[in-house]
Amino acid sequence: MPMAKLVAFLLVLSVIAMLQTMVLASYGQGAHDYDQKHSGPRSLKSYPKSRKMIAYLERILHDTDGEPKPHYDVSSITKSLDLQGSIETDGSIISTASQDFGHLYSAQPLALIKPSGPDDIARVVKAASLTPHVTVAAKGNAHSVSGQAMTDGGLVIDMRSTEENHFRLLTIDGRSPNYIDVSGGALWEDVLTRCVSEFGLAPRSWTDYLGLTVGGTLSNAGVSGQAFRYGPQISNVMELDVVTGKGDITICSETQNPELFFSVLGGLGQFGIITRARVKLQTAPDMVRWIRVVYSEFEEFTRDAEFLVSQKEGESFDYVEGFVFSNNDDPVNGWPSVPLDPNHGFNPALIPSTAGSVLYCLEVAFQYRKNDQPSTVDTAVSGLVKGLSYVEGLKFEVEVRYVEFLLRLKRVEEEAKGSGVWDAPHPWLNLFISKSGIADFDRTVFKKMLKYGISGPILIYPLLRSKWDNRTSAALPDSEIFYLVALLRSVPEGPLVEKSVAQNREIVEWCIKEGLDFKQYLPHYQTKEDWKRHFGNQWTRFVERKASFDPMAILAPGQKIFKRTQHP
Repeated sequence: MPMAKLVAFLLVLSVIAMLQTMVLASYGQGAHDYDQKHSGPRSLKSYPKSRKMIAYLERILHDTDGEPKPHYDVSSITKSLDLQGSIETDGSIISTASQDFGHLYSAQPLALIKPSGPDDIARVVKAASLTPHVTVAAKGNAHSVSGQAMTDGGLVIDMRSTEENHFRLLTIDGRSPNYIDVSGGALWEDVLTRCVSEFGLAPRSWTDYLGLTVGGTLSNAGVSGQAFRYGPQISNVMELDVVTGKGDITICSETQNPELFFSVLGGLGQFGIITRARVKLQTAPDMVRWIRVVYSEFEEFTRDAEFLVSQKEGESFDYVEGFVFSNNDDPVNGWPSVPLDPNHGFNPALIPSTAGSVLYCLEVAFQYRKNDQPSTVDTAVSGLVKGLSYVEGLKFEVEVRYVEFLLRLKRVEEEAKGSGVWDAPHPWLNLFISKSGIADFDRTVFKKMLKYGISGPILIYPLLRSKWDNRTSAALPDSEIFYLVALLRSVPEGPLVEKSVAQNREIVEWCIKEGLDFKQYLPHYQTKEDWKRHFGNQWTRFVERKASFDPMAILAPGQKIFKRTQHP
């Protein structure tokens, strides 16, 4: 680091420390009392913590050539940060924004912004644009695994503070209520429970884990076992409110500002921050017949899975997923991980002698209403299962409430938090792999590299490209049928973390070397070359969209796609 830069940096730190001491001595608990007693618009100067932020922005020095930058106009920064929400600069508070679920990366932000709504977010983005090198990252429930929602030395926006801003049922085109407006900071699990309990309705497409924000999943894609029928979550949105990288608050849809609409969907947070989404609804079923069947042969597993996702609605299950597990008694990766009811045992004697080191499980669900005749449900389910080529005797089945089924990972989350696994490192790898390469992937990766398991689930299930909109920013393989493969590891701190990350890298490099048609889902790359390969012929469009909606590359720096610039 050049000496001039080092001196400037130390000067900034000393000023911050002095201001923190003065503010704490002067205000103490009074700052909290003030916020509790006053409502309505307030100036930034009425917030002690905001005053610290102003002081910091007034004095912060950035340079790339060792020369200090000019002093900034205090009044312009103060005006742009006249927030209805709050600015947190206390170290213990902003540390919550310095890590994510992956626990693989850390980045220390300048402050954690808790906005009251899009106006606050727009002001923060515009303020960042006036300060060289400062970036803005939107944080939902911090479930990213590779630092995608972090910023080092920038401003993190806590979208959870806006979760109650929108929740409105809508009727479009005179039909029965079929859309819901929800906040970008709302959790999908809350959207589910409220929609079902208040209206008897529910969104059509989900993720497996619902403790994620609406804006977070829409910035990626949002996939689960319903996506083969309804498409990912980004195919089930009619309209968005977005704060762009220019600080503009914009309503967008397929017909209104369509370029921004499709840019943001699957756009990895690069073009705007989603503050509202209008999501498609359907009548919520009451119950789910949840079934798992076991396969010893990969070819039979994929043939049945592809058949089910290719059938018309009413002629297949409502949910189709699958996973790979070890052919042993390992409690995490082996036979015990398959039964849906702990009272249902797994009989390994039923496994064919020709089976290899790994087995496969097809997981399906059939939804129905309480007033449906049990015999009708039984007949429908039996007819669908009858055509499957699973290992006879290795079928597991339970009936659960619809909401319970969709929240099936909530119990897993609670158990993981209780055992400490939730806070362990999660070196995950998520891939979309074309049908043409999935058999080779099985032979090399599942049967060789991962034959002993990964200390977590290995998901695999087919999706249909025709259910995705090519106008979104999501990168996909070329084939109509492609597979989601998810390696969801939970490993203890230590050498195993590095080993797992290295193995993930080895798998990706193998896919590249073998010429597989694949993409990373929830991608994490370090170089421009890798990102260009990821987007392929969509790269030029992606760059043009960045230039249009975030020309200074202020947003989502944790993705490491673009570098912050000084001028548009």
